[in-house]
Amino acid sequence: MRLKLRFLWSVGVNSLKRNLLAGIIVVVPIAGTIFILHWLFFSIDGLLAPLVEAIFGRNIVGVGFIMMLIVVYLAGIIGANIIGKRIIRRSELFLAAVPMVRSIYNTFKQALESVILPTKGGFKEVVLVEFPRLGMRTVGFVTNRVKDNAGRDYVNVYIPTTPNPTSGYLEIIPADEVTPTGWSVEDAVKMVISGGMISPPVI
Repeated sequence: MRLKLRFLWSVGVNSLKRNLLAGIIVVVPIAGTIFILHWLFFSIDGLLAPLVEAIFGRNIVGVGFIMMLIVVYLAGIIGANIIGKRIIRRSELFLAAVPMVRSIYNTFKQALESVILPTKGGFKEVVLVEFPRLGMRTVGFVTNRVKDNAGRDYVNVYIPTTPNPTSGYLEIIPADEVTPTGWSVEDAVKMVISGGMISPPVI
């Protein structure tokens, strides 16, 4: 009887653990996504709250967010035509004349292009590099290919940190010292964010 009770207890505990872990895997990503979307919505909405209140006489939740979307959409329309491109180009030249503003603007622009327009100056390839020492491998993203004065090929590799891939290291490595993986950028980012728990089956 005791052995039977212990067996049933062990089965029940293991089943409880499996169900809890399965629930965490389901709930945490959903909760995290809702939290980020909630934060974005109310941050943007709050940013334009004074303007909304000045127009309508009171703050209306959601109107600021909608106004921001409209502004971004109109900016996209303007930037897509010839006249708009000229205006943007002149604005960028003006910003480039201000040292601190130039650095901040270029950083944000290049970061967004890397995510939204991966074929335009973004991550070009996922590779493995020996970092932080020989014998250890880490995931890196090729951002550019360059040559030295002797004509030897090098690659600029961005090495992200886990679990926050927006911070990391830039390494300039001889092209023959990096190992191509054939992974997509999306798969590699998932691997970095998850700490390796989500990983391509073959390395």
